[in-house]
Amino acid sequence: MSRLILLLALCVLPALVSARFVGNPFLVRGKVYCDTCCAGFETDKTPYIAGATVRIECKDRKTEDLKYSIEGVTSSAGIYNIEVSGDRGDDVCDVKVVSSPQSDCATPSSGRDRARVILTRYNGIVPDIRNVNSIGFQRNEPMAGCTELLKKYMVDEDE
Repeated sequence: MSRLILLLALCVLPALVSARFVGNPFLVRGKVYCDTCCAGFETDKTPYIAGATVRIECKDRKTEDLKYSIEGVTSSAGIYNIEVSGDRGDDVCDVKVVSSPQSDCATPSSGRDRARVILTRYNGIVPDIRNVNSIGFQRNEPMAGCTELLKKYMVDEDE
């Protein structure tokens, strides 16, 4: 009798625990910035963009057909929080910039215009919050003072 209870507990308990997470949406969180120095990365002077639109796209791993898409808008601090329903374990999901309300900083920053996000609970990550790398737009012309700022990061090509 005790073996039967132990066997039942070992089979049923994990199913009950995993069932608890099935209906919970994922919260995908990140920031959208303006690359004011056209450096390709965030600096001490990087501003974050309020009102920028981002999209989460999940595509089939094999066919690359779009299976899920949802958009969100950044807050006054340039932060987006987007709820994604369902486990997307069979998909490849990316967060990407869509549009910027700033006309002088509306070109997607090459290489930093998207970020990969894993949206499955079957990978050992327990929290339902996924923090994503910052993504951004590039300013049309570098702002004044960028040469001095980039010297701080030793990115000046003349050195």
